[in-house]
Amino acid sequence: MAGKDHEFQRHESATLQRRLSLQFKRREWLAPPSENVYAGISAYFSNHHISLISISIRDSTYLLDFIEKSFDQEERLSVEEATDFVITQLDHYGEKHLEKIIGAAMPNHVADFCPRLCSRLWGELDIIPLVLPDSTLVDKYTTRASKSPAWDSKTIDEQAEAMSRKCVRLFGPENVPLLQVGFMGLVEVDTDFHVRLARLEDFQKTVSPETWAAVQHYVSDLRKRKIRIAFFSATPQGGGVALMRHALMRLSHVLDTDVRWYVPKPRPGVFQVTKKNHNILQGVAGPDERFSSDDQSFLTEWIAENARRYWSCPGGPLCPPSNGGADVIIVDDPQMPGLIPIAKKEAPSRPVIFRSHIQIRSDLVNTPGTPQAEVWEYLWNQIKLVDCFISHPVKAFVPQDVPTDILGYMPATTDWLDGLNKNMRDWDVAHYGRLFNAACRNSDMPVVHQPDDRYIAQIARFDPAKGIFDVLESYDKFYTRLAQHRPDLKPPKLLICGHGSVDDPDGTVIHDQVIDHIEHKMASIRDSICVMRLKPPDQILNAILSKATVVLQLSAREGFEVKVSEAIHKGKPVIATRAGGIPLQVEDGKNGFLVDVGDTDAVAEHLYDLWVDDALYKRMAEYAISHVRDEVSTVGNALSWFYLCSKLSQGEKLRPQGRWINDLAFESSGVSPENLPRLKRAVEVANMG
Repeated sequence: MAGKDHEFQRHESATLQRRLSLQFKRREWLAPPSENVYAGISAYFSNHHISLISISIRDSTYLLDFIEKSFDQEERLSVEEATDFVITQLDHYGEKHLEKIIGAAMPNHVADFCPRLCSRLWGELDIIPLVLPDSTLVDKYTTRASKSPAWDSKTIDEQAEAMSRKCVRLFGPENVPLLQVGFMGLVEVDTDFHVRLARLEDFQKTVSPETWAAVQHYVSDLRKRKIRIAFFSATPQGGGVALMRHALMRLSHVLDTDVRWYVPKPRPGVFQVTKKNHNILQGVAGPDERFSSDDQSFLTEWIAENARRYWSCPGGPLCPPSNGGADVIIVDDPQMPGLIPIAKKEAPSRPVIFRSHIQIRSDLVNTPGTPQAEVWEYLWNQIKLVDCFISHPVKAFVPQDVPTDILGYMPATTDWLDGLNKNMRDWDVAHYGRLFNAACRNSDMPVVHQPDDRYIAQIARFDPAKGIFDVLESYDKFYTRLAQHRPDLKPPKLLICGHGSVDDPDGTVIHDQVIDHIEHKMASIRDSICVMRLKPPDQILNAILSKATVVLQLSAREGFEVKVSEAIHKGKPVIATRAGGIPLQVEDGKNGFLVDVGDTDAVAEHLYDLWVDDALYKRMAEYAISHVRDEVSTVGNALSWFYLCSKLSQGEKLRPQGRWINDLAFESSGVSPENLPRLKRAVEVANMG
């Protein structure tokens, strides 16, 4: 077909259009999920303009359709015109055929010529952009092969079709790019960056000019001195640590800093032990659960084996910097403290940072003979060797053994550009809503009748510390009060949703307990409560949060729980407990309400007020969306880490003295954050509000 224009010719199904077009037009969640299709793109260039372009559409098995468009000398497309052409064609195709385009692959030269195409595909159409070598990829997705003669011999439509086939092969069963963990346990984020979700400019727009300038100050130093930074955590996906690291690696890549992330090879049974420790430290474990000597040996040997086999070998990250190892080591997980003495043995003068990201019951840790004291003794014997101890910004989380001079505070963060948080078209929100409802039907759960239904949501893991039973009790009281005092108002539904994780074996147990509680103690309103453990993609949770009316976070124990800031970012009033770092994010009475842990009467009262008082709701929603803090973003997170690594890699004896790392980073950069919205600087629980 090369040399002759060809339009998309596939006819949409008349039956499907008749049955579903109105539901899709109303963005209803009750319609069946869309079929998934994939796109391939290729183009020819002449004098810095596109002269010929082709887009191929296929499902997982067959080529379905393609367009080929040529442009004469007067019509040739500029960079922006070519980008607009692709966006428009894919947008119209998906809506016309009631299909969801999952991914679009293109060769390097197209992405290089149209530098905004990838980020626009992701940001505007929720299409995952894949940039691939022109040569054939077999099974090694990270191949960096050069352009092959066979590629040049293909016609433009053949190139586009080849790209669409490669696109299909890079997706896993849940229609997300296959997670890659490569040599030495290196996490190959975004399929070794063949997926290009965001440009540098996109990250820059998520924060203030002051925060961006401070980041650039440290990036310049790290690049100039070619500093190598290595993060270590237990798992490459599932949970807040992994989400933060994926986002930080993505930003580091476009900043051209040498930051890498390693995970250990998992071993059966290890996460049962680490989750037990987590629960013990938080004070939510059973009274008979202890961290036995066998458990200690098991964890120590697991880390030592991974270090020996993968990280201390020649060129590994734990090798001395002079032998190619990292200049700064960051142990980003209390599951892996055994790495610290190994790293110090390999290079005694190399700085090591430890980050504690859970709520530690320091009152119990400081009491000899308690299970908490036993776990902490094992951890501290290894952690005490670090140069800097980073904690969530709550003083009560820090055991008395930790010297104040090495202690610094840093909140958990989230990424405004990833699938969990980015703004999506109502078309795409509805697509993920339909996937959610399909999962609900499969689990015998009530579905959401969007756009007609309104609902309250708590999004969190099924964890004993997340206060899920308090959520149920609060909703029951609110439902009863609304029915009694405002029978004219339709009660909202309640959605309790969260992802599972490989290092979270409690999830299934808690989920089953919640279902049993609803069926036996809340049977009269069971049809209004939906409880779901969700699989990927992340955009399903994004859709749920986007259409929620009010968001709850009723944790009994908590580290920071950045889901609170994610809800605020979407303009959702939040009702949350005074647990951990949650009060630092909620301005009581402005963007939400704070309640004491277990005070379900107060939660029910606030829900009622938000439901019957439209002016109150509008005021809180508007305040929330206009008061988002840079500190909880990926760029804000990078500022703190880059500051630490810049200073420590120069041999400075950094002494945070119990201060916020973000404050220290701004002070040292010479950039003033005076006019920026900031998180509360209270680390004492009594002063948090």
